[in-house]
Amino acid sequence: MTTLFTADHEWLQIDGDVATVGITDYAQTQLGDVVFVELPKVGRQLKKAEAAAVVESVKAASDVYAPLTGEIVAINDALAADPALVNTDPAGGAWFFKIRIADRSELDGLMDEAAYKAHTA
Repeated sequence: MTTLFTADHEWLQIDGDVATVGITDYAQTQLGDVVFVELPKVGRQLKKAEAAAVVESVKAASDVYAPLTGEIVAINDALAADPALVNTDPAGGAWFFKIRIADRSELDGLMDEAAYKAHTA
């Protein structure tokens, strides 16, 4: 599985034609304690860079953007029940949604882990 990153601090794990999307550890650290997550509806069509979800912390509310154009095929119901998962497991159990990739060429503009680390340094 390939993991890529956006400049807006989302991570994507690519598995075939589906990308699992969450926010990075860097992003959750900047947000602080997460208290609420609003997820998109399954079946929703999103364009690349469109606001897909909302994460609210004690400090701020932030949008989570669609890193790619596609259709939402799954959401992580566990986040709605326990938003603090974003703080404890941002790169694993706290994924937000899965999106079916409509245009694989959009992957070309994303960063690998080394480039993302340089971006946040």
